[in-house]
Amino acid sequence: MVDEIKLEAEERMEKALSNLAEAFASVRTGRANAMVLDRITADYYGAQTPINQMAAIKTPDAHMLVIEPWDKSALRAIEQAIQNSNLGINPSNDGTCIRLAFPQLTEERRVELVKQCKAYAEEARVAIRNARRDANSALEKAVKDGMSEDDQRRGEADIQKLTDDYVGKVEEVFKRKEAEVMEI
Repeated sequence: MVDEIKLEAEERMEKALSNLAEAFASVRTGRANAMVLDRITADYYGAQTPINQMAAIKTPDAHMLVIEPWDKSALRAIEQAIQNSNLGINPSNDGTCIRLAFPQLTEERRVELVKQCKAYAEEARVAIRNARRDANSALEKAVKDGMSEDDQRRGEADIQKLTDDYVGKVEEVFKRKEAEVMEI
């Protein structure tokens, strides 16, 4: 019983960590990274389709992304989707591909991005703590259903250790992202 509760809590904490990694991937640094396009969808024959599923995305240099749609009729829709996103980059359409030039970030913009990353990290910590709270509630319920209080205490200690490990991982991932964003 304790192992099942602990396993479920660990799965939720792992999901919070993977959601954080996804959120960090969408934060644009000074370098071109195709992952900033992962959340952007364009209208493709009436269906909202992720750009990375309708085009080849290349990185010719550190500050440029080139998007080459397989169907050239989708060029305008992709360009529109990028303009409507909050990337802060204007796409340039030459009729066969779309180029995204990533300018160097200003110090002010870097600080803003670090604040955004800090908010994402805090959301992950809250999700991890919520998993701990739910697991501890499940342990309390299990005690009412006949589990010993010693098992509950051991389970709570294990879950707290798990929570500390995952909060530490969040902190580690945040520090790496912060260093990447602040790097000139």
